[in-house]
Amino acid sequence: MVVKKDEQELYSVPLIKVDQVLLFGNVGMTTPALTWLMEQNIDVVFCDQHGRYRGRVVGQTSGHSQLRRLQYRRVENTLFATNTARAIVRAKLQNSRTLLLRYERKLDKPGLAAAAERLKELLGRAERAQTVNSLLGVEGVGAAVYFEALPLLFKHDVWQFEKRVRRPPTDPVNVLLSFGYTLLAHHLEAAVEAVGLDPYLGCLHADSYNRPSLALDLTEEFRCIVVDSVVLRCLNSDLIKPEHFTRQEDPERPVLLAEAGRNRFIQELEARLAVTFTHPLNGEKVTYRRCFELQAREMAQAIQSDRLYRPFVVR
Repeated sequence: MVVKKDEQELYSVPLIKVDQVLLFGNVGMTTPALTWLMEQNIDVVFCDQHGRYRGRVVGQTSGHSQLRRLQYRRVENTLFATNTARAIVRAKLQNSRTLLLRYERKLDKPGLAAAAERLKELLGRAERAQTVNSLLGVEGVGAAVYFEALPLLFKHDVWQFEKRVRRPPTDPVNVLLSFGYTLLAHHLEAAVEAVGLDPYLGCLHADSYNRPSLALDLTEEFRCIVVDSVVLRCLNSDLIKPEHFTRQEDPERPVLLAEAGRNRFIQELEARLAVTFTHPLNGEKVTYRRCFELQAREMAQAIQSDRLYRPFVVR
């Protein structure tokens, strides 16, 4: 795959190394390249020049209608939906706690231990919760506890972060988190579609027009261990600096990430997705990309056999 600007070749990438294509701003693609990517089931994601998601092009989706019929029935089953949502919330709490404890062993900051203990208590509350709404409440409290502790992990005081702000992100840390979570969700959406499930029908996230609820459900397990880890690496290692951000008066985009910072973040995220580790459920050596597929297949198997879904939990 060749990238050109004004007929000048900027760089080329062997097709065998292409897993996903991200296009930002006014960038085009030839029909042969797009056709080949669709034939290989490689996503092409379109974003505006600021990194806001616009749409994606995918190849032929799975025709696994029987699996989708089962999915619709299982999600309508209150017990299955609640048990699946509970597994996902507990995995998110556990993975968040693990990340904080990893840093707590290296940093002399008592607040990290206190936050980890609070998340441990919330794991018990999630286990006792009887409805999806109550699980959402536990998840919300856990997110607040985790993000309150997140600034303790920054090496430099220049990065100010008071709380998680989504729409729109109002500071550089929130800009990176939102950008990373968006990219992560599209990876999970592609994995869900690849195994034949409907990405728009989940258990934890409520149905809403054009919201890939099942993909967002699975995203919860990976937010902190994939995206947050990359954000921390970029900021603590000075890979992304304050000068990569611009503040402006536009209330819809109060903080902009420059192209150089965006490219570096994507580079670090791709490196994170390529990390090899032992999968805690099957002992297989996997990357995070492979792990996304395995979790989507785990969800499909739980739906087909009407058994408990086993989430991804780091050790």
